[in-house]
Amino acid sequence: MGQDQSNASYRLKSILDSDLYKFTMQQAVRQHFPDAEAVYRFTHRDKGVFFSRRCIDAFQTSLTLFQDVFLTSDEKVWLASKCPYFTSNYLDFLEQYRFKTEQVSVKFVPVSEDGQWGNLEIEARGLWVETILWEVPMMACLSELHFRIDRTDWSYNGQREMAQRKAEALLQADCSFSEFGTRRRRSYHTQDLVISAILKAAAKFPGVGKVTGTSNMFFAKKYNITPVGTIAHEWFMGVAALTGYDDANVRALRLWEETYHDSLLVALTDTFSTRVFFKEFSQDRERVVKWQGLRHDSGDPLAFAPAAREMYESVDVDYRKKSIIYSDAVTLEKALALKKQCTEIGFPCSFGIGTFLTNDFHTKSSKYKDKSKALNMVIKLYSIDGQPCIKISDDLEKNTGDPETVAFVKKKYGLPV
Repeated sequence: MGQDQSNASYRLKSILDSDLYKFTMQQAVRQHFPDAEAVYRFTHRDKGVFFSRRCIDAFQTSLTLFQDVFLTSDEKVWLASKCPYFTSNYLDFLEQYRFKTEQVSVKFVPVSEDGQWGNLEIEARGLWVETILWEVPMMACLSELHFRIDRTDWSYNGQREMAQRKAEALLQADCSFSEFGTRRRRSYHTQDLVISAILKAAAKFPGVGKVTGTSNMFFAKKYNITPVGTIAHEWFMGVAALTGYDDANVRALRLWEETYHDSLLVALTDTFSTRVFFKEFSQDRERVVKWQGLRHDSGDPLAFAPAAREMYESVDVDYRKKSIIYSDAVTLEKALALKKQCTEIGFPCSFGIGTFLTNDFHTKSSKYKDKSKALNMVIKLYSIDGQPCIKISDDLEKNTGDPETVAFVKKKYGLPV
């Protein structure tokens, strides 16, 4: 399976081996909520998939090594050049940043008779501006160790070729897309070879479709491509928990504008449901004009563009000058269907594609017929300054957080409980 399949601990290669939106949100948190205390918690949605004690021991050892990672002077220069929306003050802060391993607690909960297999509890606790960077590299670390130690019935055989075929099909369909696969990647090596294959496909089909970049800062630097990303659910969740749920979406957007002005203005719509977001967003036509586009991350993707068009038309804004980024479990089939729909409507669109690219494997024992499924896991903001943080989304099963707060917010917004 490759040299990274030994049982040795995982080493984070760079502080930039993470997604851009964690850094953009960190800068915004530092400006607006520098003293807020956060708690993040891990959720593993596959109840029948367990971790070995050996895997979790390796995971805990690996996390202690994160403290040795820091922003290098070369990386700082690159960030200043590639990401002009980062202030020099923030880059100075990031240069001094170090992961504090005491902020993270990991608990193995055995379920097997021999005590060697079980569930996992993870919590990160500390200043929001510090703990915000744990999520992505910690998930990538856990995924890699799980598939290195616990589930080894797979190989890299054909991965590069498959990634290139997927990219070629997307490009030939005139799709614009970015690689979004850091958090749940099978391994660092997988993401590396996938991005290499995507760029090879782009070179083969110049002028058709577009590879717009990667969410991973390290690989954006390595391959000299654009780092892509803006804002995640946790920004809306945190702002609402700290400042209240009345017009929470609008307040989160306003605070974001105070940090980024005319940059990175792509709005994530589904934190408290897209219906609520569109209702609040459309109250201010000037803001609708200012924000460049929308990101779809849950619910029926084929219903999104027509609903977005209706929202824009309700305030007399030309939707054809806006854009949609689809990022919810995007596959080739889904991308092609959405591209066809958006072309017919006249709505510019692009795609952020994650697990379909960086964790699409099959088992060796089935002669590569059966899926070797990715871990279905998340690490979400659980509370801020003692206030529960919740996400409703447009998928009922994606409701996240304290059930009483979820019910309260749904009632407040007139959503079905």
